[in-house]
Amino acid sequence: MPKFNWEARSRAGAQQKGVMEATTKAQVEAQLKKFGFTSVTIKEEGKGFGFKLPGLGAKKVETKDVVIFTRQFATMIDSGLPLVQCLDILSSQQENPTFKEALLKVKENVESGSTFADALGKHPKIFDQLYVNLVAAGEVGGILDTILNRLAAYIEKSMKLKKQIKGAMVYPATVMSIAVVVVGVIMVFVIPTFAKMFEEFGGELPGPTKIVIALSNFLVRYLIVIIALFFAVVSVFKKYYATKSGQYLVDKLALNAPIVGPLIRKVSVAKFTRTLGTMISSGVPIMDGLEIVAKTAGNKIVEEAIYNVRQAISEGKTIAEPLQACGVFPPMVVQMIAVGEATGAMDTMLNKIADFYDDEVDSAVGAMTAMMEPLLMVFLGTVVGGLVVAMYLPIFKIAGTVGG
Repeated sequence: MPKFNWEARSRAGAQQKGVMEATTKAQVEAQLKKFGFTSVTIKEEGKGFGFKLPGLGAKKVETKDVVIFTRQFATMIDSGLPLVQCLDILSSQQENPTFKEALLKVKENVESGSTFADALGKHPKIFDQLYVNLVAAGEVGGILDTILNRLAAYIEKSMKLKKQIKGAMVYPATVMSIAVVVVGVIMVFVIPTFAKMFEEFGGELPGPTKIVIALSNFLVRYLIVIIALFFAVVSVFKKYYATKSGQYLVDKLALNAPIVGPLIRKVSVAKFTRTLGTMISSGVPIMDGLEIVAKTAGNKIVEEAIYNVRQAISEGKTIAEPLQACGVFPPMVVQMIAVGEATGAMDTMLNKIADFYDDEVDSAVGAMTAMMEPLLMVFLGTVVGGLVVAMYLPIFKIAGTVGG
């Protein structure tokens, strides 16, 4: 009988994990839910050795593929086409083989009597919990086409937010990479040539030149050690970040960082309000919505804050009170949510906050990029220019001696 590794959240809110023997994943999930566990993640233990040639693995399903599928599916459902026929048409025209195979399996499951949401839930790498829960709400409420259109709009806005963050990181990462390569080439290949030439000339070298030559000699001698050490540090950091305490500490430092911190906070607020607003407007209970929002927060501090909010609501408190107490969300957000809660327009208020913070993220990314451009240029110019000047100082000295 196969063994399954499981991880889930208990009734008390504690994260637990273990191993269970069962015939299928569904049996493990049913057993865990019977004991009151939620947010269940199950993986089957490996069955021996596998071998795959690089580049021949399954093609990844991109977010834009899911958006296009969702839009087309909503249009077909709205036009009155049966669910199975929609899946048949969309799977046949799907170019991505991985996505096509998944849609065909979804179609088979629906034909076998499964609900559309349950069939989608069997492909968590393509359709996340948010997607599955919203589809389930749409099926129960008979508004699947409306829900799918909301989902597509939500995913598109989430994609835009990710692109903004990635765009802000591309420029500094590119400049720093070029700087490292240029300085490395100069130190390893150019400086030793100059050092050999100065040694032949003899005489006392200027201080800056001595420092640069010493650094070059160190780099040439220990280059392999430095590279190995770099990869070792990266590996240790990844392992540490994989632990709960490591992720908590790193996420806390990131959230409180001078320049990046405010941006991360704005992104977290935008993501929280957009996701929760979409779920509430689609008929998903707020407790289920907060559970999913917490899992997709992307920051351990924000995740913990949302779970605390969920716990407080289960004890009879309003959503605004624990939000204010956690200290993660800005006062304006808490006040607007309190107004939305009092007027019964929580979903509308959450979406308005999300729109506002989307614009805030856009402005923050633009300001950060504009500020970093001159700083990076000055840094690159100073480093490369400093190396060049240090190497030419002895040449100027020799030229002055010969001229005198």
